[in-house]
Amino acid sequence: MGHNSSYIAHTPDENGVIPYLGKEHAVWSDLMASQLPLLTGRACQEYIYGLQQLSMSSDKIPQCVELSKPLRDCTGWRVEPVPALISFDKFFAMLADRCFPAASFIRSREEFEYLKEPDIFHELFGHTPLLTNSDVADFTARIGRLGTKLPSHYHAGLARLYWMTVEFGLIKTGNGIRAYGAGIVSSKSELQYAIESDYPARTPFNLLEVARTKYRIDQLQPKYFVINSFGDFTRLSDGEIVDAIDEAKSVGMIPIVDTPEDIWPPKAA
Repeated sequence: MGHNSSYIAHTPDENGVIPYLGKEHAVWSDLMASQLPLLTGRACQEYIYGLQQLSMSSDKIPQCVELSKPLRDCTGWRVEPVPALISFDKFFAMLADRCFPAASFIRSREEFEYLKEPDIFHELFGHTPLLTNSDVADFTARIGRLGTKLPSHYHAGLARLYWMTVEFGLIKTGNGIRAYGAGIVSSKSELQYAIESDYPARTPFNLLEVARTKYRIDQLQPKYFVINSFGDFTRLSDGEIVDAIDEAKSVGMIPIVDTPEDIWPPKAA
């Protein structure tokens, strides 16, 4: 949403299939090999369960049409390839229709560790597992519906809500804080940093503070909001979301905090 991409999107054929190259499948395979071992003790159980339900290939890039079948069975969602970055209007309309827009390219080897824009690994590995969870699936669609109904000046506030939850949210569990946000679980550095580093703030979810918090897409996040359960999403009313965005405008935004580039991994003693 809203930024220029340095990648070229793949166009699916009439059956919705993208003919990825062998070297692209190899990047996917290496990303899976790198990320899967990091999930234990860091990602929430609901995410891991969703990943198991989807039976995602570790060797080749899954086709969106393949993942759409189990998603439809679980929560009525599907996945559709799109250009890397789409407009707010298109983004919200697709979410409202329970259709997840997935960037169709995969990152280059040069950006293997950290990518500043979503690729197919982030979209499928990061987002689709929790779209099997009814609370997250319904909340994501609700953000989309609000985006299609409300005037465009609400879009930035809705994007902040999406960013601080669906993209970079943490959840409190009986075993400690765990990650559920797609931008965390799909990133080697962010997953370890979000759970283990002493640097970022981890604050209880507060709708007004979320609506006031600006963010950067090109750095490890300086602040994460922690929900108590995914049921927190169902307890939020549309009116509360709208009121929080309105109040944020009158109270003012919280300035962006820059995360030091060398904050992670930690320096050896």
